Order: sequence, then C-alpha cells, then structure tokens
Amino acid sequence: MTNEWQDVHHAFEKEWWGDCINTFGEETKQITYAHRMGLTNVPVDGHWPVYDLASRKILDVGSGPSSILLKCINVGKGSTVLDPIRFPDWVHKRYEEKKLVSITKVAEKYVQETEAQFDEVWIYNVLQHVIDPFKIVKGIREMAPILRIFEWIEHPAAVGHPHVLHARDLDQWLKGHGQIEQMDENGCQGMAYYGTFEYIGA
Repeated sequence: MTNEWQDVHHAFEKEWWGDCINTFGEETKQITYAHRMGLTNVPVDGHWPVYDLASRKILDVGSGPSSILLKCINVGKGSTVLDPIRFPDWVHKRYEEKKLVSITKVAEKYVQETEAQFDEVWIYNVLQHVIDPFKIVKGIREMAPILRIFEWIEHPAAVGHPHVLHARDLDQWLKGHGQIEQMDENGCQGMAYYGTFEYIGA
C-alpha cells in the first residue's frame, strides 16, 4: 500500500462518505449501474429496487456503505461486501443483519490472500479509486465464473481518483468486450464502460 494512496486518495474517499447517513445520490446511481450490469429489478410489495439473486453467492468489491446487495432477495450464503474503509459500526451491523460477510481490506490484498469462490463478482464505480486496477481485475476474474462491471472511463485523474481508465485496457484485462455509453441519467454523467463477462470453462 503506497503512502500517497493511503494518505491522499483513501483519506479523501473516507471523508467523502462521512457519517454515511445520506447516501441517496450514490444509491440512485446504483439503479443505472445495476441495469447496465444485467440485473433485473423485480419490485416486491411496493419496495424497489429489488434484485432476486436465486441463492447466488456474490462478492461486491468496493461496496461502500450501501451495497446493491442490500436491495437483493434470496442472497446466497457467504455473499460478501469488501471495502478498505472502516465505516461507522451501524453500517457493518446492517450488513450483518442482511447476513452479508463484511470485510474491511484493500481489494489488492484480499484477492491475493483469499481462496474464497463466488458465483458472481460485482464491481461498480471502483477501479478509479484503487491502488492497482489491473491486479484487482486479474484476481477477481479467477474468483467467479461471472463478473458484472460498471466503470467510468476517460475521466481525468484527481484526488480520490488516481487512475484514468480506458476501454481498450479494460477489454484486455477482462478478456472480452464491454459496452461503452455516454451517460446522463440518475445522476450518472460521463463515459461509462459496462457489461457481464463469463469465464465458464476459461
């Protein structure tokens, strides 16, 4: 872990989330993320968004304090939220109430150390923020037969966002071809890269 990432970019992100009480903006963007990642909203008794996972075990990389998994039903046992930020205790307790495993660790270290396997890995609006995006993608590709992704590309680097992502690099890392779209909905603005990648038999 580099000192610059820890002291500048990680510190910025932790401060940005603050007390985690009002996450409406990011959760609104998740409606767009989830749809583009191939998840289907199935409202239940007036509650939405709701995504039925049919007992699939999910790893949400860089979940933040309000993972899409909180909006899911029939979540597979052992589904996990992973984020390097230690959020307020109530955030982690809410994940526990949802029977999600909550891990506070940088993704680069987690993918190197874990032997856990999942049915799917989700990663959305994360890779600009990390230490080494290639290392994370390489690691999570080996952890599940399905990877769902939504990331911002061609966005200038800044504090909290040390990496500029390009579609050609993501295609190479993911060993496939993602969709590219200029976004302007639900607070999502900019050039996005997204898709569902399958590694069955790879």
